[in-house]
Amino acid sequence: MPRVIETPVQRKELHPNAVLAIVLTAVFMNLLDVSIVNVAIPSIQLDLKASFAEIQLVLAGYQLAFACLLITGGRLGDIFGRKRLFIVGMSLFTLASLSCGLAPNATLLILSRVVQGAAAGLMVPQVLSTIQVTIPPKDRGRAFGLFGATIGVATILGPLVGGALISLNLFSTDWRMIFLVNIPIGLLSVLAAFRMLPETKAPDAPSLDIPGALLVTAGLFLVVYPLTEGREKGWPGWLLGMLVVAVPVLAWFVVLQRRKTRENRSPLVLMTLFSNRSFRVGLIVSLVFFAGIPAFFFTFGLYLQIGLGYSALHAGLTGFPFAVGTGIASSRSDQLAKRMGTNVLRLGAGLLAVGMVINIVVLHHFGTDLKSWDIAPFLLFSGLGLGCFIAPLTNLILAGIKGREAGSASGVLTTGQQIGGALGVAFVGIVFFGLLTSHADTAGRNEAGRLRTSLITAGLPAATADAAVARFQHCFVLQTKSPDPTLTPPGCEVPAGTPQPVVQAFTRAGDEGRKADFLHAFERTLVYEVGIFLAAALLVSFLPKVDPASLDHAAPAVE
Repeated sequence: MPRVIETPVQRKELHPNAVLAIVLTAVFMNLLDVSIVNVAIPSIQLDLKASFAEIQLVLAGYQLAFACLLITGGRLGDIFGRKRLFIVGMSLFTLASLSCGLAPNATLLILSRVVQGAAAGLMVPQVLSTIQVTIPPKDRGRAFGLFGATIGVATILGPLVGGALISLNLFSTDWRMIFLVNIPIGLLSVLAAFRMLPETKAPDAPSLDIPGALLVTAGLFLVVYPLTEGREKGWPGWLLGMLVVAVPVLAWFVVLQRRKTRENRSPLVLMTLFSNRSFRVGLIVSLVFFAGIPAFFFTFGLYLQIGLGYSALHAGLTGFPFAVGTGIASSRSDQLAKRMGTNVLRLGAGLLAVGMVINIVVLHHFGTDLKSWDIAPFLLFSGLGLGCFIAPLTNLILAGIKGREAGSASGVLTTGQQIGGALGVAFVGIVFFGLLTSHADTAGRNEAGRLRTSLITAGLPAATADAAVARFQHCFVLQTKSPDPTLTPPGCEVPAGTPQPVVQAFTRAGDEGRKADFLHAFERTLVYEVGIFLAAALLVSFLPKVDPASLDHAAPAVE
C-alpha cells in the first residue's frame, strides 16, 4: 500500500520507488554532465574554434556555479519547498542544456554551462533532504544505497556515454548531443515531479539568511575557483591570495551562523548539525574520501586518452568494469551495512586501497604494452570497494538528522564532497603534471637511441640523424611542459616533404616516450590514492558505533 505522509504543506500519497526514481535522475544528470564533457573537448574545440582557456571555462564554470550554490540551494528548499526547488532547478537545467546544445560560439556555451551548474546547485540538495524526510526508515538504507550507486555509476559512465554519443553522431549533432540528450530526460523528470513528488518544508524556516548566503557563496567561490583553475594558470599570486582571503570570509560566515542559530533567527546552516557526531565526523570522512575518487578518474582519463592515445569511447569502455563493480556492491550495500554497521565503510575504503596497490603492480608489469583487459579485473575489484563505501555512506552520516535540518545537512554534505574533490584534483594535478615534466628528459632520452637507429635505417646520414634526435628530445620536453600536451609546440612541426619512414620514426618515438612518461606519472599518483583511502578507513573509526539492526528501525525524520 502507498504510504501517506503529513508535511507542513500538504497531504499527499507517497510512492517511495517513484520518489527515488525522480530525485535520483537529478543526481545522475548532474554527475553525467560533469564527466561527459571531458571526452567532448576535442570536438567542441574544433567545431567552435575555441581556445584551450575557453574550454577550461566550459568545465570550470559548471563546477564553480554548482559548488557555490549547494548550501543556499538546500536552505531554499527548506524554506520554499523541496519539490518546488527541485522542479525549478530541473527546468532551468533542461533549458540550459538546450542552450548548450545550440550554442553557436564558446562564449554562449560557457554562459550556458554556468547557468546549468547553478541549476544543479538548486536541484541536487533537494535529493538527500527529500529522501531523508519522505522515505520510510526501513527503506532509507536502500534509498541511500541507490543514491551512492548513482554517484559512482554516473561518474564512471560519463566518458562511455559521451564517447558513444559522439561516435554515433546522431542527426549530425556531433558533440551537441551530449547536452541535447538531457532535454527529454529533464522534461519527463519535471512532469513526474509535478504528479508524484510530495512537497516538504522545514516548519521553522520562515526567511532566507541573505547575508549568510552572500558570505558562503563568496567564500566558496574564493576556494573553488583557485582550486579549479590554479594549475592551468600556473598558480599566480592573485589566485593564492583568493585562498588566503577565503579563510576570514568563511570564518565570518561561521560566526554569523552560530549567532543566528543561538538566537533562532533562521540561519542558512543550522549549526546544531555539528553537535551530531555522526554528521561532524562523517563530513570529514566524506571530504577525505572524495579527495581521492575524482582525482583518480582525472589522472586515469589523462593516462588513457593522452598517454595511451585511446579514443573517448575506448577509454569509456576500459573504465566500464569499475561501474560494474560499483553497481554490484551498491546493490548489496544495504544488507552489508545492516550486518556490519560502519565497518562496511572500512571494508570499502580498504578494498579501494588494495585495488590501487594491485594497479601499481599491474602497470609496472605490463608497462607501455598495457591493454584494457589487463586492468579490467583490478577495476572491477576497485568498483566493489567504491560501492561498499559510497552507497551506505550517506545513510550512516545522516542517521539522526531531523527534518528541520535536512536541507542544511544535504547542502553542507554535498558541498564538502565538492570541496574534497576539488582539493584532490588540484593536488594530484600539481603532482601528476610535475612528474610528467620532471621525467620528460628521461623518457625522451630513453627513446633517443631507438629513434637514431630508425632514422639511419631510413637513410639519414649519421650527423643529420644526431641533429634530428637532439631536436626530438627538445621538442618532446617542450610538448610535455605545455598546458595542452596534445598540441605540437611552435617550431616543432615536421617539415613538409619529409620522407614517410622518417615521419613514422618520429611519430613512433613520440608515442612511446609519451606512454612511458604518463605511465611514470600515473603509477606514482596512485600512491596518493592508497594514502587517501587508508586515511578514510582510519577516520571511519571515529564515527559513533551504529547498531546494524537500528538501521531498519530508525526514528522517522519527518517533522
